[in-house]
Amino acid sequence: MSERAELGARKSAVLRAVVEEYVRSGEPVGSETIAEHAGLGVSSATIRNEMAALEELGYLTHPHTSAGRIPTDTGYRHYVDSLPAHGRLREAQRRAIATHFAEAILDLEEVLKGSVQLLSRLTQYAGLAVPPGASEEQVVRLELIDMGPTLMILAIGQHGRVDKRIIDRPEGMDSGAVGETERRAHKARGLSYADAQAKLLQLAVGRPSSEHDLLLMTADTLRTATEGDGSTHVVVGGVANLADEAQTWRRETLRRLFETLEREQEMIRVLHDVSTQDVKVTIGGEHPSTGDWEASIVTAPFKAGDATMGTIGIVGPTRMDYLSAMASVRAVAARLSELATELDE
Repeated sequence: MSERAELGARKSAVLRAVVEEYVRSGEPVGSETIAEHAGLGVSSATIRNEMAALEELGYLTHPHTSAGRIPTDTGYRHYVDSLPAHGRLREAQRRAIATHFAEAILDLEEVLKGSVQLLSRLTQYAGLAVPPGASEEQVVRLELIDMGPTLMILAIGQHGRVDKRIIDRPEGMDSGAVGETERRAHKARGLSYADAQAKLLQLAVGRPSSEHDLLLMTADTLRTATEGDGSTHVVVGGVANLADEAQTWRRETLRRLFETLEREQEMIRVLHDVSTQDVKVTIGGEHPSTGDWEASIVTAPFKAGDATMGTIGIVGPTRMDYLSAMASVRAVAARLSELATELDE
């Protein structure tokens, strides 16, 4: 028997009314408020009994200083699971998304930066995105730029990623040798960063010392791009919106959240933990980090064809307008998928 069936229709309706009123007002909700505004057709006393039962079952709790009740993480989860699979965007949200992508340039990294800001404006929470990892991104340009005593190794990925490195010119290498080495390195273009690195190592075998060293350093530039902190990062927008929630979040909770946002690799692990094939909502204690923050994360993957490219979403308090947040994240992820597929073709 499902959790929702065990809860029953009336308890589910009361729980939904409490969640929506608490999201709207930010104040603990009393039975009189539900009886007056929710249109459930039952008395305040009946609602009071149902709320007491919901509290006993772990769906509601109440601050000791108030007679009203607020949802628990379990209560939010039941509410989110009962929402329609595809919520509708408000017209203003629809227009904002359409305008953003109509003006988008064909650089996925720049579009992502704009998209997290867009999500932040649409939801009033902080927007987050993890761009595609470099190891699977194709190298579209690979150049060795002669700068006299030094050389610049420049690699550009298909989604706008740029990696460059300045090196000392190998001893005895003239401009002709630089040009010849660059022409050899062009054989790595069109491959993923990982495959291009392997190709450059293969090309270095048997070459004269200076060319050999330059090809190895070019391969090492691609290796550095796909390892450690340089391989993946988080794009964040609208963090100031979280500070606006200071009245509902404890100062210590906000401090921990901000610290995690600053520790990029930890935030990447959180987003990878909650990523899925569709919109996913992670509420409070359902994940160690969100439980620590008393926060919820709404995420969705964006794809190029069938291949998942990255993740986009929002983070905010558990007292969240989930229906609007889910619809916004789903719509932006869908438009990003269209753009990523176009860039991949």
